[in-house]
Amino acid sequence: MAVLPLCRLALASLLALLANLSPPAAAQSSTDTAAGGAQARAEALDRARSAMVAVLSEAVDEAGSIATLGALRRGSGVVIGDDGLVLTIGYLILEAERVDLVVEGARRVPARVVAYDLASGFGLLQALAPLRVAPVALGRSTSASGDEPLMVASGGAEGELSLARLVSQRAFSGYWEYHIDAALFTVPPRTDHSGAGLFNLDGELLGIGSLVVSDAMGPAAGRLPGNMFVPVDLLKPILAEMRARGASRGSTRAWLGLNCAESAGEVRVLRVTRESPAELAGVLPGDRILRIDGAEVGALETLYKTLWRDGAERDVQLTIRRGGDVQTLTVHALDRMKTLRKPQGI
Repeated sequence: MAVLPLCRLALASLLALLANLSPPAAAQSSTDTAAGGAQARAEALDRARSAMVAVLSEAVDEAGSIATLGALRRGSGVVIGDDGLVLTIGYLILEAERVDLVVEGARRVPARVVAYDLASGFGLLQALAPLRVAPVALGRSTSASGDEPLMVASGGAEGELSLARLVSQRAFSGYWEYHIDAALFTVPPRTDHSGAGLFNLDGELLGIGSLVVSDAMGPAAGRLPGNMFVPVDLLKPILAEMRARGASRGSTRAWLGLNCAESAGEVRVLRVTRESPAELAGVLPGDRILRIDGAEVGALETLYKTLWRDGAERDVQLTIRRGGDVQTLTVHALDRMKTLRKPQGI
């Protein structure tokens, strides 16, 4: 399937595009059915586009996340509830003091933070005034296939639409102590990915945009820029819990304050968060992590899952190589959620 831009195209053009992507019909009745199906899909995708909002947030003073994310953040969200509940990517609203939603191109609606979920990466917002926007349905991320085009949409006056192709579904480990088992990877890449919605052709939400990646098909496949989306299948079992508690129970986990990179079976420290447990224990950028609590570390996934295996607040034994020296440091891990500046509403 060719990946074709849909930016600024009218629905009539979208309808024609979907019709062209449909298999040729063998008879007139089949042609009519295909046309009707394309029309229904075009309408569903328009409803999905209409459910996209811009998310504008401002971090609380002295928030630790300002160092990497900035104080002012802009991205997108998707309306998923009749009551004005909006799903977005969590880092947009991490330690947020103020959040506004932009709907219908320019109308601003204040929102409160309902949840920031460290484990999945999702964030939830509640509009504080009527959005007058119909919510989208949640699809099944696992049903997505590279054989059918997907739609990526961002919100706000500058929101864009494009067709995308799914190239892999696989585990993803971030450099910032984050791991999920079944991320969605699409091409071509979008720079307005933060909180963007990934939809199937029935207008169902499949994922929320998180990152631009250089290896969308996986490290072994070589360089192929694309986007990583957090699948909505992760949201369904924790949505009620997020609304009730502000996070899933999986977000109560040990945190060291490391940013690491994995290459050729080695994990090295890229950056250490200021005043984090790792910094206090003496971990430095450039250190190679050999073992954590005795477990050999050759991948970020091993590092994170071993770290999260036991309690959130505990001593962790980190064996590192620095130059020609090997040493073991005791790092007192903290519950990451307790270290965050409390956003409004949580």
